[in-house]
Amino acid sequence: MRIIFLGPPGAGKGTQSKQLAKKINLAHISTGDLLRQNVADATALGAQAKEYMTKGALVPDSLVTEMLSKRLTQQDTKDGFILDGYPRTIAQAESLDKLLGRLNTPIDLVINLDTSDAVIIQRLSGRLVCKKCGFNFHITNMPPKKSMICDHCQGELYQRADDKEDTIRKRMVVYNQETAPLLDYYKKQEKLSRVLSDGDAAKVLDEIMRLVQHHDDTVKA
Repeated sequence: MRIIFLGPPGAGKGTQSKQLAKKINLAHISTGDLLRQNVADATALGAQAKEYMTKGALVPDSLVTEMLSKRLTQQDTKDGFILDGYPRTIAQAESLDKLLGRLNTPIDLVINLDTSDAVIIQRLSGRLVCKKCGFNFHITNMPPKKSMICDHCQGELYQRADDKEDTIRKRMVVYNQETAPLLDYYKKQEKLSRVLSDGDAAKVLDEIMRLVQHHDDTVKA
C-alpha cells in the first residue's frame, strides 16, 4: 500500500506517519530526512543539494524527485511506503505522479490531517527539539524528564525559530496558498480522505488505522 500524509504544520504528519509505518510494516519516507541523509552520506545528489542549502535556498524539485526515485528502488519499499509531508505543491504532485507512473506504483490513499489553527499554534509554540538527535518534545504535551535535556541522548533541547507564534501564522498562510490546493488535486483522483487530528494522538492513529483497513482489508491492526 502506498500512502501520502498531508496537513498543515503541527498537524502531526511526522508522528502519525511514523507510527502507522511501524504498525503496518511499511517504509516511512520523509523528504527532509532524505535530503539530510544524502548530504550526510556525501552522495552526488547530496553534494548538489548542499550547495542550495548552505545558501539558504530551496532545493529544486527535480533534485528531490531524483532522490525519491532512487529511494523507491530500495527493497524495503517493494510492499509499499508512506510519504510524510511530500508533495507540498501541485508541481511536486505532478512530478510524483510521473515518477510513480514509470515505476507502476500509483498512490493508493492520501490522508489529510485536519487541524484547527488554535491547536496548531499550541502544538508548535510549545515544541522542543533535541540539538543532538532531533527528537521532539513538548513543553506541556510531552515534556522531557529533565528540563531542556533530551530523555534519549541527553542532548540540549531548543525551540526552533520558526516555532514562534508570529512565524507559525506566516507558515500557515504559506501552507494555505501552496499546499492546500493539493486537497482538490487528490480529491479529483478520488484518493483523498480526511482525519480530524486535534485530539489525542493515540485516538487519531486508531482512526487512521480504520481508514487504512477500509481501503485494504489485508492490513492487520
